Amino acid sequence: MSSSAEWESTVNGKVVLITGASRGIGAATARLFAEKGARLGLAGRPGAALEAVARETGATLLPCDVSDFAAVEGAVKTMIDRFGRLDVLINNAGVIEPIALMEQADPAEWGRQIDVNLKGVFHGMRAALPVMRAQGAGTILTVGSGAAYSALEGWSGYCASKAGAIMLTHAAHAETGATVRVLSLSPGTVATDMQGAIRESGVNPVSQLDWSVHVPPEWPARALLWMCSDESDMYRGGEVSLREPAIRERLGLSA
Repeated sequence: MSSSAEWESTVNGKVVLITGASRGIGAATARLFAEKGARLGLAGRPGAALEAVARETGATLLPCDVSDFAAVEGAVKTMIDRFGRLDVLINNAGVIEPIALMEQADPAEWGRQIDVNLKGVFHGMRAALPVMRAQGAGTILTVGSGAAYSALEGWSGYCASKAGAIMLTHAAHAETGATVRVLSLSPGTVATDMQGAIRESGVNPVSQLDWSVHVPPEWPARALLWMCSDESDMYRGGEVSLREPAIRERLGLSA
């Protein structure tokens, strides 16, 4: 990585809520943002992994199922009660299961994927937008996927939910973009537990990728940090792709 850039201090003192921070991109983002001085809240299903990240980062632990709007709204309220504002929301929570052909997929599991990956993003936006508009500023980032643009065998729910999530980014920007910064990140394939599940499924070409091609979760974490700064304003209402060489160069990441 390159030497420290001015935008790396962008979250110093800011109040940041991250969903799905027990592992992978969410945990890496929590660690980086804590290092950069953010006042953190970590929302997710209770468990040892999430508790460990909260202890490590000094974050407020917020037990929360993002598919439940009341729970998400409660997490936002707790952040407001504790810190007086909410500067950044990172919609990171997501699931890849079920990986199954449509004719074989369990409807309840498929619906749960939509509840987490799509409705969870809406719930975060719905809870945070009124707060950010009232305070006159804020940033909402969503972790998207290239699957939003390309149908993949066995991933009907994942592709559909990610396609919906990028449209929520477009819509939120259209409605509140003058006040609230709303952006999405397409991180590419990342070396996380999710990729392990994909590999084990053996379904579609993504499962056949060599592990060496996946980027470390610290890369999208760094991208999310940059996206909190004004330097990323050209992408407001749209998506930053970590596959783009120009983006990697700007972030000081290896090719």
